[in-house]
Amino acid sequence: MDENDTNSPAPPPAPPRELPPAARRALEEAAARRAAQGAPAPLPKEIDGRGGPEPVRYGDWEVKGIASDF
Repeated sequence: MDENDTNSPAPPPAPPRELPPAARRALEEAAARRAAQGAPAPLPKEIDGRGGPEPVRYGDWEVKGIASDF
């Protein structure tokens, strides 16, 4: 059988690692802060802007091959 055979089953996933108490506490505190903040406010409608995802958030500074710098 070939080593690069794509029909072979995938290896089983690794068992989850046990987090230290400090890491678990930090994750719980972060989840509580996110829950307290609530849902983010919707973005205002942009007039004559480009379509697609927000370039600042997704790092997409190019439209039709032309790079733009705000």
